[in-house]
Amino acid sequence: MPQYAILVQPSANRVYTQQAARLVGNELLALDRLLLDGRVAARGGPAERTMGGVPYLVLDADLTADDLRVVANLSSLFALFELRDDGALLPVDTDRLDRYDDDLLTILKYVGKTNEQLTRLLLNLTAAAALPRDGFLGSRVRVLDPMCGRGTTLNQAVMYGWDAYGVDVDRRDVEAYTAFAGRWLQDKRLKHRTSTGRVRVAGTTLGRRTTFTLAATKEEFRAGDVQTLEITQGDTLDADRMYRAGFFDVVVADAPYGIQHGSVTGPRTPSRSPRDLLADAIPVWVGLLRRGGALGLSWNTKVLPRQDLVAMLVDAGLDPLEDAPFLGLAHRVDQAIERDVVVARRPG
Repeated sequence: MPQYAILVQPSANRVYTQQAARLVGNELLALDRLLLDGRVAARGGPAERTMGGVPYLVLDADLTADDLRVVANLSSLFALFELRDDGALLPVDTDRLDRYDDDLLTILKYVGKTNEQLTRLLLNLTAAAALPRDGFLGSRVRVLDPMCGRGTTLNQAVMYGWDAYGVDVDRRDVEAYTAFAGRWLQDKRLKHRTSTGRVRVAGTTLGRRTTFTLAATKEEFRAGDVQTLEITQGDTLDADRMYRAGFFDVVVADAPYGIQHGSVTGPRTPSRSPRDLLADAIPVWVGLLRRGGALGLSWNTKVLPRQDLVAMLVDAGLDPLEDAPFLGLAHRVDQAIERDVVVARRPG
């Protein structure tokens, strides 16, 4: 039986690094359940091991080539090795979904930015809940971040070759991200088109939208094999008027954490807790999911307990995934923020 060792990627965030091995271990078990037919858990699951003073995750599993392609996309996987009986580590080529240079994910720096590894974890689990393995590895997935801020989730979706759509009410964030995306596409000399205009429904202006149509190569662009990156400055509660019902495979959001990232539930009315915002928004987002699609959220449990958020998801008609791997993703961000992740499916 082959034995593999995952070298855990260090994070720029020291607090996240301390928890990364546990988080990626649970991420792997969740992906194992959803996409790998339980082959990892059947052999006891991953175990943390320190070799040469460096943390690894070690697992026994008979994995296919496509299984290894799934494992290659783990959020904190830095390198993958086959662990030999004599302790030698043999590098394993990793066929990741990544289509672009990784500076797409790392260039933007700003206060309140979600950790890129957490963003990848959340997107991985939500997409795996919505898609079969072949779809996860090879389909053009439509992703919506209905509170996209400056586009961390959008960038990760684009990196995977998926179509990324974002909505955010903050004009400055939208303008900053739109400027970044246009500049990055130009700097990378990627073929693309850009269009900008108002979103109007029944005579009412709901927001302003910029759409980038892009491809990784000139040949793909000429052939029409293109991706969409779209961001709309507007109210997330109007998202169901901006897009048709069932348009998205995946909806992913990093909810406001509290006073530092206060939500707005009415005309310029700040709220310490995202509770009211999520109670209003979740039914809107669910209506945008296709049947069998999935919703993933990260949020601060210090201002909204997990059981309360899960109850909102159930009331909106979703089936939360509440077994062991999905219950092992809570982690400390700072003194005021204990972040957790929840994933829920829309029944097919």
